[in-house]
Amino acid sequence: MLATLKRTFGVFGTIVLLLVIFLPGFTKLQELKDKNRDLEAKIRRLNMENVLLQEELKKAENDPLYQERVLRDKMGVVRKGEIPVRLVPEKKR
Repeated sequence: MLATLKRTFGVFGTIVLLLVIFLPGFTKLQELKDKNRDLEAKIRRLNMENVLLQEELKKAENDPLYQERVLRDKMGVVRKGEIPVRLVPEKKR
């Protein structure tokens, strides 16, 4: 009976010791795996954004209609003889 009790405490003590030694490392590993997964998702998102920006750059360099739309919409450029009209939204009461 006493030998069984000592063995049980020995096994329990060994388990506790192993947990104390390995649990912080395991926790850190899980944190790093989560961070890696987040960073991989961010890389995929940025790669998609990069592809879209490259397509827009090609249009900006080669498509005169796109260039004109950007100049008109974003920069407010008008052709000679055109009268720019700016619409002002009504104030809500």
